Amino acid sequence: MIPPIPDTLPPPAGFQLGTWLKGDWHIHCRHSTDSTNNPQSRIIAFAERLGFDYLVITDHDVHVGGAVARHTWADPDYRSDKLLLFYGAELTAPRGHVNILSPEPYDHQRIFDARNARDWDLLKLKQDMGIHWSANHPNHKNHYGFSFDLADSVEIWNQATWPKNAVSVRIWDDQLLSGRMIGARGGSDAHHGVPDDPALIVPQTLEGSGNYVGTPTTWIFATSRDKAAILTALKQGRASISANPYNPRVEFYADRDGDGMMDMMMGDNARPSGGPVNFEVRLVGGGIPGAAYNVRVIKNREPFGEFITDGASRSLRFTDTPPADARTYYRVEIEGPQAPYPEVPNSMALSLNMVALSNPIYFNYDPEF
Repeated sequence: MIPPIPDTLPPPAGFQLGTWLKGDWHIHCRHSTDSTNNPQSRIIAFAERLGFDYLVITDHDVHVGGAVARHTWADPDYRSDKLLLFYGAELTAPRGHVNILSPEPYDHQRIFDARNARDWDLLKLKQDMGIHWSANHPNHKNHYGFSFDLADSVEIWNQATWPKNAVSVRIWDDQLLSGRMIGARGGSDAHHGVPDDPALIVPQTLEGSGNYVGTPTTWIFATSRDKAAILTALKQGRASISANPYNPRVEFYADRDGDGMMDMMMGDNARPSGGPVNFEVRLVGGGIPGAAYNVRVIKNREPFGEFITDGASRSLRFTDTPPADARTYYRVEIEGPQAPYPEVPNSMALSLNMVALSNPIYFNYDPEF
């Protein structure tokens, strides 16, 4: 039997040492006019109490004519001694919504004024500004309608309600199958108050009260605890998503050359050796003690197999041989009992049994995408 996996686990031998960091990539505060009773001070204090590492408030730029620097960023409450706070906004355009992300302040007005430009002009502008372009909620009434070749990452898990996200995951799979390597992330897209104070919940619905910071939570494996490293890891796909911060984090590794040492992790791309590849799935931290989780493996958009973790190790291995002459990707989805989220209890019902999912491990992909 594989020995039990502790709550904190170094990466397998051969990997550059890094650190796992958790946060939320999509939140609205009072500077979005469709946000109710959600000041920055309340959002940040909530994330700090839960031990989050990073956060970004992404208000709708259209609500302030693109001037997020004079509103969201200039708000004196946008500060923290515990969180790494990114600078960003939700580009709210006729062709859909995009989270623009940056470690430091940037000229958001430029991207807002160009929101209806052709995609190749937006690509040049993105590259010139050095910003991260993250496609928001592909399956949504305000779906993402720009080219996915613009996207550095994509939001496949938006809010706690899992059935709404399943189609976004399928859209992401379509892009992966086409040869694009697009890192996936989550984002709560929370607009309202928190459930521990019913007066702050608008509207008074299960979905309104079951969605807040960390529903879902995105885990990033970064080389260091700084904002530039986090965005680099997000673009690489060195990330996984959990329905809430108390659920286990899924880690996904592979032994490409069969030497018994894991030498790839999610986000990595390599040429296959021609022989069998051993894959390892680990569920680290959190979760329900002793619970068995179902691991569904997706290969090139199609189900490959389903496996059950045991309650002790919370890990498993499987083997496959990726072809030498074709692109192949593998990713995993974890189903099982939801860990209670006492601060946002209604999120458990919305997430159903979807606990977590990983980014892919790639073979024979073009690194330009």
